[in-house]
Amino acid sequence: MSRLNRTEERNQQPERRLPLKERLQNIKTTRWIRFGIVSLIFLLWVIWMGNPWLLLLWLLLVDIYITGFIPWTWWKNTTGAQRVVWGWVDAILYALILVYFIFAFIGQNYMIPSSSLEKSLLVGDYLWVNKALYGPRVPQTPLHFPLEQHTMPIIGTKSYIEHPQLPYHRLPGLRGIQRGDIVVFNYPQGDTVALKIQNPDYYQISYDLKRNGVENPKAYIEANPDIFGEIVYRPVDRRENYVKRTIGLPGERLLIRNDSIFINGEYMEQPTNVQFNYIIPVSAPIAVDRWEEIGVSLDDFNQSLTRDDLTGRLYYDIPLTGEMKAKVEKWPEISGELLTEAQTGMFNLAPGIFPLGNDYGWSRPNMGELWIPQRGATLHLTPDNLPVYERAIRVYEGNDLEIKDGKIYINGEPNEYYTFKLDYYWMMGDNRDKSADSRYWGFVPEDHIVGTPMFVFASFDKDKSLFDGKIRWNRILKSANPDKGKW
Repeated sequence: MSRLNRTEERNQQPERRLPLKERLQNIKTTRWIRFGIVSLIFLLWVIWMGNPWLLLLWLLLVDIYITGFIPWTWWKNTTGAQRVVWGWVDAILYALILVYFIFAFIGQNYMIPSSSLEKSLLVGDYLWVNKALYGPRVPQTPLHFPLEQHTMPIIGTKSYIEHPQLPYHRLPGLRGIQRGDIVVFNYPQGDTVALKIQNPDYYQISYDLKRNGVENPKAYIEANPDIFGEIVYRPVDRRENYVKRTIGLPGERLLIRNDSIFINGEYMEQPTNVQFNYIIPVSAPIAVDRWEEIGVSLDDFNQSLTRDDLTGRLYYDIPLTGEMKAKVEKWPEISGELLTEAQTGMFNLAPGIFPLGNDYGWSRPNMGELWIPQRGATLHLTPDNLPVYERAIRVYEGNDLEIKDGKIYINGEPNEYYTFKLDYYWMMGDNRDKSADSRYWGFVPEDHIVGTPMFVFASFDKDKSLFDGKIRWNRILKSANPDKGKW
């Protein structure tokens, strides 16, 4: 019998299990070193998690690297195509487990889908989001596919199993959230979703239906699946990811007047890259490429001129930074003063403003004054301020809240005071008049915080071809928060 045939015959035979003592003697020094490194990393992770029961999992590492009681590599005894297939399965599973832990506890990639943070971040920027800076959340929905947020591609099913649900717990971080930080978080009103219409969200849809005379929006939405699709509930950490800038911190009082922000009564300087929609009166159309030259994206550019019904003047409605505004004012086609939407009063900005259905008279450029909830702080609740804090108390912190006979009841008990369990934040986009942010859906609870983007690792302009500037080379490895040091 040839040597090759003897090798094939030996590979087809079941692996002989050596005694433990002999197995230990046969382990190479390099394997002991790998086991030591992995054990050290695992021990540091257990200390970080603060749960000594996790040390029991170390026994699995001992068996994988040392004792081998469980035949982890049984597939290596197979032959031919079966061995190749199981080899790929083993490699993919190992990679997915590694990705799961990296995405959960270290960081994750994120793509900018909208222009709400231009010019700080552009549509098509791919960011690396640091989860360790604020301390990563322990996955609340631990059984999920790590590469998809909530929906599997192609097949369209959920990318997670809803149970078990773990309580919110955040590991120690390097620092807390600071004003001016750009933060990635789970969309606070993303708990209930109409799958066919996810922007605006379910609550905004219900509010609009009620304003249009629909008495029972929930029943109407459920009765029209062809329009709205299936209504699903998503756990906190499986909701859509949003990215905005931190404006207000826990315990602060916030006021917005004529697009100016005041924190605890003091005016807060705007970021350099902040944009407002300006009404730009013109005597003639302006070519698209001239808008592009000063940095206006096609998404933000209205290519058709609008004629004011009252004055008959032509105008554009375009977001500009202060620097861009100064350039536009010098163009010969400009026929008047550039004013923001808020300054002109041309648009009704009140419907849909936080809190939905309020009668405070607030609008997008004029809100508050309101207090941002802080963990451990107690608030005196009144029928007047309850709409501002009702969702935080009822939904984010899981209490039963109702008003009976003019009195506020929390968990069945009359109570005019509530002590908050979580910190909350006020988030806004830099592209102020084209940003769905806290002015529409209110506070962001701390358990929704994902992390902060650190740098741009790739950037693609969706309006350009591959050979016409699609790849923005000048943005690669750029800071994801160029305005942070200016606050």
